[in-house]
Amino acid sequence: MISTQRTREIAAVQERYDTWLMRFPNVVGTGIGYRQRKGQPTDELCLVVMVSQKLERSDLPDDAILPSELDGVLVDVVETGAFVV
Repeated sequence: MISTQRTREIAAVQERYDTWLMRFPNVVGTGIGYRQRKGQPTDELCLVVMVSQKLERSDLPDDAILPSELDGVLVDVVETGAFVV
């Protein structure tokens, strides 16, 4: 069952950091969803940061590494490819 309160908390963090996150290389969007582990969803709600291409941490400069948490909210980086409108 989805916690409405937790969803509101994550939405507030998303709103607070969205513009900043969108400045990172490859970031194409943000959303609220369930954290994934090895391609399978868990029951943990989190802030999802969508990237056009997910790279190994070792292949990124320090200033291009996304945080794993923001204000107590887990961040999950998910490769989605580029969005086309």
